[in-house]
Amino acid sequence: MKRAIKTDSRFKFIETNPGKPVLLLLHGLFGALSNFEGIIEEFNDYNVVVPILPIYKLEVAETGLAGLLQYTKDFVEHRDYVSIHLLGNSLGGHIAQLYVLSVPLRVKSLILTGSSGLFESGMGDGYPRRGDYGYIKRKTEETFYDPKVATKELVDEVYNTVNDREKALRIILTAKSAIKHNLADELQNIKVPTLLVWGKEDGVTPPFVGEKFLELIPNAILKMVDKCGHAPMMEKPKEFNIILRQFLHEVDGIN
Repeated sequence: MKRAIKTDSRFKFIETNPGKPVLLLLHGLFGALSNFEGIIEEFNDYNVVVPILPIYKLEVAETGLAGLLQYTKDFVEHRDYVSIHLLGNSLGGHIAQLYVLSVPLRVKSLILTGSSGLFESGMGDGYPRRGDYGYIKRKTEETFYDPKVATKELVDEVYNTVNDREKALRIILTAKSAIKHNLADELQNIKVPTLLVWGKEDGVTPPFVGEKFLELIPNAILKMVDKCGHAPMMEKPKEFNIILRQFLHEVDGIN
């Protein structure tokens, strides 16, 4: 995927179709712009916006959910996006929930897929074993139902990230922040239409997590995807896009 990364003030992001309805995508802890390639290429009738979250660039004292939430709020306000369809995967879903709870008037709908916020199984207590490529490869493959989705390029990216001491520190701090910030008592306050898309074989945020989100968010629907792990938009892009488009059309009143 070759997309020009825009810079506006301190923000870096992809934006596909300015002036069209905004579909804003938030990536996870090890996420990248390529995670959303299927959505970016498919949804030409929306302004697909993907901010590059500064997970590895925040000051240590600001590292965690609070710092990433503030960055997202500042970005949306700076760009003056309104009536946003807000989609988050994994940690990005956690930030998306916090954003809706903080700035509900800017959000038209919420889409969560493999989201943290209630429960997540991390990479394990051995994940900081930075020099073990085989271990990182196995753990990356376990994110998906089909291990082939974890390409060498993706494994190399994760491996290089955790072998950078400063990045590894921020990964640990951010992951701990997410685990501590459980949103079970706050989800009832999310009033916008919400789509939950979950892989039936998600081992990081298992299917029962999606079912719990469905129970706690008042105006939510849940779609399960067969033979799919933690990132449905990557592993089952066609099915994911069909589900997402149907939801967006219903929210936007498009027949």
